[in-house]
Amino acid sequence: MQADFLDAHRRHLSDAERLFQVQRWANADHLYGIAAECGLKALMEKIKGGPLEVDDRLHIMEERKPSNAWLKYQSYLAGHLLATKLSLPQSNPFSDWLVSQRYAHQSNFDQARVQLHQVAAKKVGTLIRRASKEGLL
Repeated sequence: MQADFLDAHRRHLSDAERLFQVQRWANADHLYGIAAECGLKALMEKIKGGPLEVDDRLHIMEERKPSNAWLKYQSYLAGHLLATKLSLPQSNPFSDWLVSQRYAHQSNFDQARVQLHQVAAKKVGTLIRRASKEGLL
């Protein structure tokens, strides 16, 4: 199947919000990270003007790699016409998030932890809406 990062971003963010509302912190947290990652990959594809390279298919936070989707997006955006309108904070709010945490016990997750990732995932959603208004998406 062909990757559709924009659709994946929207669907994961929507599901994360539903899970957050019913206090399913662990799964909501996982999906906020995946939603942010997919949203950034959708933006990177549009900035690049084509599909991402294999090396660009990174998680929002990587444990064993020197880069991650947050940093990779920043590098794609550098020098772009819309850089000031589509920028993110330099500090990655997902620095404590790993895709492998989907295996962690749910008692490791609480509302405060998840809300930080919720805010960051929604920030990516805001960038997507802004990119759409600017004609990038």
